[in-house]
Amino acid sequence: MRLNRLHVVLTVLVFSLLLASPAFANSVTMTYEGHGAGNNTSYPWLFSINGSSTYTTLICDSYDNYNYVGESWQATAAPLLQAIGLFGSGASLDYKAAGLIFKSILAGTTGAGAGQWAIWGLFSQNAANNPMFVTSGGAVVEAQFLALAGTAKNSAFNGLILYTPIAGTQSGGAGMPQEFLGYNAVPEPGSLMLMGTGLIGLAGTLRRKLLKA
Repeated sequence: MRLNRLHVVLTVLVFSLLLASPAFANSVTMTYEGHGAGNNTSYPWLFSINGSSTYTTLICDSYDNYNYVGESWQATAAPLLQAIGLFGSGASLDYKAAGLIFKSILAGTTGAGAGQWAIWGLFSQNAANNPMFVTSGGAVVEAQFLALAGTAKNSAFNGLILYTPIAGTQSGGAGMPQEFLGYNAVPEPGSLMLMGTGLIGLAGTLRRKLLKA
């Protein structure tokens, strides 16, 4: 009887971990489906991730790269604070500022146009030299959020995902595609790993208790 009860408990725990396991994958297929705003100069950029018919809205951070509607490529998807994007670990403050800007856009406190140009300006001198960087309000937004990023707690970046293209995987072959930021409120891989560790510990505790019963 004890063994049967233990078997049921362990089966449930293992099944829970299997359900969570897809979130550990860090390679995705991205297909650029166009813009929600009807143009290619601002957020939102629409993507099918891994062939999904439900589009994911992302924001671009790489002004100098290019991709076209219908193009697909492989990308590494990782939580922002754990990712090393196209611009390297030396740009960590810029990535943090970009993440905070994107969250502000989603919250409706920063305009999409100003926010998009601010993010582009963080990583591209060409974008910063474009008159739109100033006229859109992007220069002001960039300075504001760079200051905030320097003191923001790690929790401020929860849910932010960086989609970094993998060289040579693009269907068009016209150079490295753009890099994108997304937001996903579900637990990130690190959180799921902690959950899995907790479940394993719980299984051990239950096993000991059941054997003593």
